Amino acid sequence: MGTFNSLEEAREFFKNDRFATSNGMYIEEMTDEYSVCSMTITDAHRNAYGGVMGGVIFTLADFSLAVLSNNIHKLSVAQQMSINYLSAPKGSRLFSRAECVKTGRTTTIINIKVTDDMEREVAILTATAFKL
Repeated sequence: MGTFNSLEEAREFFKNDRFATSNGMYIEEMTDEYSVCSMTITDAHRNAYGGVMGGVIFTLADFSLAVLSNNIHKLSVAQQMSINYLSAPKGSRLFSRAECVKTGRTTTIINIKVTDDMEREVAILTATAFKL
């Protein structure tokens, strides 16, 4: 079992992650192996061209990293993240699924995939979380 005893306990802890939660990001699922976070795209998330800001996509991925890595070992922080943007979201919602690749003594390696509600792959990331 992870750090959090339930999904509700994780949601209560991460309500203090104000940047993510004030931008509408929500924890959908969480286990010891993966987490899924989501958000509804609003006009506040769009750039001058009308597309979703890359920072929004990155923040959703970072949020799912935080949920998973802190369930594996609380406290953990992002040490490194690499993102590849694949396509612009076409739907009205985004989902970020973080999956543990390896957890070691001081770091955890996590792969993250961001998709939209039309099942388009929007971005992929590889991240390292550092265990404090």
